Amino acid sequence: MDRPGPYPDSMVRLIDEFARLPGIGRRSAERLAFHVLKSDRETAMKLAQAISDVKTHVKHCTICYNLADRDPCPICSDSRREHSTVLVVEQPKDLISLEQTGMYRGGYHVLLGHIAPLDGIEPDDLTVNSLLHRVDDPTANACGVRITEVIFGLSPNLEGDGTALYLAEQLKSRGLHLSRLARGLPSGSQIEYASKAVLADAIIGRQGID
Repeated sequence: MDRPGPYPDSMVRLIDEFARLPGIGRRSAERLAFHVLKSDRETAMKLAQAISDVKTHVKHCTICYNLADRDPCPICSDSRREHSTVLVVEQPKDLISLEQTGMYRGGYHVLLGHIAPLDGIEPDDLTVNSLLHRVDDPTANACGVRITEVIFGLSPNLEGDGTALYLAEQLKSRGLHLSRLARGLPSGSQIEYASKAVLADAIIGRQGID
């Protein structure tokens, strides 16, 4: 017969779930579980409801693939933005980092990753076809605006550069102005870790792609 553990089964399950989170070890998971246990019922239920709402309501925008709780997302729905310019990024967190600079007022397109053949990630695994469709058909773009410029805001590493090169090959025959964020971004780094000042400089100093 198994020896009873020190925690009730429900506590064990809660600790196990917290321990599954990135960067959370067993001790940290125990502290979080005890925090929930000691909280009043209303506070604990708010946390549970917030988790439920995220899983129930947050989806990808069908135009730009940013995370949103309505479709199209607030950025794609904003007619004041310059939707003729689209800044391509890898992940929603990159979009958030760039948006927080306040220096960019165009649209976005989130690839949901980068091309990495060694990891089995090909263009068809990303939202590349949706980007090309937006370029070819203005009615598929935000506010029905024709796209005239595509900016590559991909992380300045091997995978990001390879993805940008592939996209440039696909787009260069479509009569667009192609550019990329300035190399004020440290090579080999991730956009999400760059400061607002560095990202603002990168947006302002973006470079054309021949």
